[in-house]
Amino acid sequence: MLKKIEYLLKNLLMLFLSVTTKKSKIAGGIIKVDSETKCLLIRLNRIGDALVTTPFINILKSKTNCKIYLLADKKNNFVFENNPDIEEVFVFDKGLTGFFRTLKIMNSKKFDVLFDMHDDVSATVSFLISFIKCPVKIGFEKSNKNIFTHTVPRPDPLKYHIVERLCSFTKLFGIDYKKEGIRIIFNPKETVIKKADEFLNNLFTRNRFLLGVNISAGSDARFWGIENYKKLIETLSEFDLNLILITHQKDFTKAIEIINSKYIFCSGDDFAYFAAIIKKLDLLFTPDTSAVHLAATNYIPVFGLYVKYKLNEVIWSPYNTDFDCIITEKPNLLDVKFDDVWSKFEKFLFKYLNEKK
Repeated sequence: MLKKIEYLLKNLLMLFLSVTTKKSKIAGGIIKVDSETKCLLIRLNRIGDALVTTPFINILKSKTNCKIYLLADKKNNFVFENNPDIEEVFVFDKGLTGFFRTLKIMNSKKFDVLFDMHDDVSATVSFLISFIKCPVKIGFEKSNKNIFTHTVPRPDPLKYHIVERLCSFTKLFGIDYKKEGIRIIFNPKETVIKKADEFLNNLFTRNRFLLGVNISAGSDARFWGIENYKKLIETLSEFDLNLILITHQKDFTKAIEIINSKYIFCSGDDFAYFAAIIKKLDLLFTPDTSAVHLAATNYIPVFGLYVKYKLNEVIWSPYNTDFDCIITEKPNLLDVKFDDVWSKFEKFLFKYLNEKK
């Protein structure tokens, strides 16, 4: 009941905001940005949301050399750490007190340009943007458009990947870029990379093709089932390759039912360690989760299991890396048959196993 009341109040406040806020009149033409320009990008929510934002950050930095700052969430701020394109990362603290604390910090920084990196409308983000003092505010043409000084049309989500949609902000700056050069960016520290190397070197005595099978995602709807994964591991055991089962702590008991615990990788809450292991793979088998985007940072081929239930946009596939998948429009993966997956995955796997030989 409280959630429904909160939702209703947010909608009423958003309606009030859209009616009372007048869009600032800014002269047309290209927005000029240089090395002295301070840009704030707001990207809350999940890990995947943060990862798909990094290509635009890289383009903006490489083309203008502006100073880039991020306002992120407790759930995703670590994605932006150790990124050479970013000056500083701020973490949004939820709640009324946290809102005003964040607002005070943002206004003290005196940013020149603000970007709403959200593809949809967030009431929290809309309120923040409305009260942050900044001469240029940029977002997509959507229901909260009055809070922005500049907007770009939101590219059709049925045709364009989320990475391409976010990169459409470059139009406002007259920036040209090559689609082929776009890359998701995440850089674990050298100490973490060394830790990943040690894990793999201690596990495998032979340097063979390394396949990672990830069983975990943010939702149980994207868990394929213990029996399916057991059958997959059993089938793969006939191939000349090294294999690790990757799992989040919440799925560890499931993992030990699937494979010998020796071959399980579980990083706990250490996202950088998880990312470093993904970067060492030759191929990744995974449900739809942030792992697909981490694989794309090193152009690692991905075979994915996707739930596209009542989703009216293209799937968040790994960007600019070879990819194949099984997609179900049911609410979960339980009806996805092993034989259907294997007949498709086998061809994908053979392609890269043959390349490695």
